[in-house]
Amino acid sequence: MSRIKNTFDALAAQRKKGLIPFMTAGDPDPARTVEFMHALAAGGADVIELGVPFSDPMADGPVIQQSSERALAKGVTLRSVLADVKRFRETDDKTPVVLMGYANPIERMGTDAFAAAAKDAGVDGVLIVDYPPEECVDFALKMKTAGIDPIFLIAPTSTDERIADVGRVASGYIYYVSLKGVTGAANLDVASIASKIPAIKSHVTVPVGVGFGIRDAQTAAAVAAVSDAVVIGSRIVQLLEQTPPQDAAQALEQFVAGIRTALDAQAGGGAHDLR
Repeated sequence: MSRIKNTFDALAAQRKKGLIPFMTAGDPDPARTVEFMHALAAGGADVIELGVPFSDPMADGPVIQQSSERALAKGVTLRSVLADVKRFRETDDKTPVVLMGYANPIERMGTDAFAAAAKDAGVDGVLIVDYPPEECVDFALKMKTAGIDPIFLIAPTSTDERIADVGRVASGYIYYVSLKGVTGAANLDVASIASKIPAIKSHVTVPVGVGFGIRDAQTAAAVAAVSDAVVIGSRIVQLLEQTPPQDAAQALEQFVAGIRTALDAQAGGGAHDLR
């Protein structure tokens, strides 16, 4: 059983919602990626999404695009990201790690080589933005064979047919993009999210996490009330960019802990059970 499934099963048993923070590997300092991952875990992250820097991150807004550019300029590669995960695993064998990125670096490495290297590093899931479900059945099978969950995006514009396609190949969890646009946008509509989740759950059997536009404890709690987990990315990247280096790890842990407190306040207390 995967770490991701174990984590979500434990959350469900406690009537809690998942917290999935995202950070770009190598930004702002490649030497501190593992330190920052531990800070996320210490703050209460249930799953860590680790962004693999790419030169053309089409789904990401300016904040994460710029973080990718900074990381690439400092020599961060898919192989160095895998090395970071392996170092993280030396002292944390519990917190699931999901690599989020794009197909090109994986294709260059080779999907078989990537599956083996990701398994060896201790990766638990992969979310490859430009691998649509109907075109990556073989890739998804390779990931599952390696014990890695293939995770997919669903958008507000996704049809029932597309959601069903995703449901057939996805494992771990589904990432529902809460709005039309790119990461970091601010026009979050919780009512719209709530109206879409039941349709998604009619086609998928894994938890549904919601991301894009979640920036603080208030919006995180509102979204968590109608989903299984929340994903926070751009705000965390901004925090690391704007905080003095000596304070960065502590600030990261404290920010995540604040979100964790807001989510846990719902445990057993009226949150919608959508499983």
